[in-house]
Amino acid sequence: MTIPSLIFAFLIASLLGFLYHLIRGGGLGRILLFLIFGWLGFAVGHLVGIWQGWVLIPVGELNLGMSILGSLIFLVGGDWISRIRIGDMETFSDDEKGV
Repeated sequence: MTIPSLIFAFLIASLLGFLYHLIRGGGLGRILLFLIFGWLGFAVGHLVGIWQGWVLIPVGELNLGMSILGSLIFLVGGDWISRIRIGDMETFSDDEKGV
């Protein structure tokens, strides 16, 4: 990939992360998390598209459609996983289980 393609990919992935943060909300930690998920998903989507030969909305050397799809999958999945709170899970004693 050329330098302009990398810069364009970085900008689009960052925009997706910022927009997702705008929709879902959160603090500074959340926006950094969404940016990282956006960048990783964008790269993985592009690489999977190249690997499988799937081309959706090609823009120069960039497979923009697959990249955006990968980014959205990573953003939604990462947001969902990051909201799991292990400490809030109830633990049952033997008496409550009926043992």
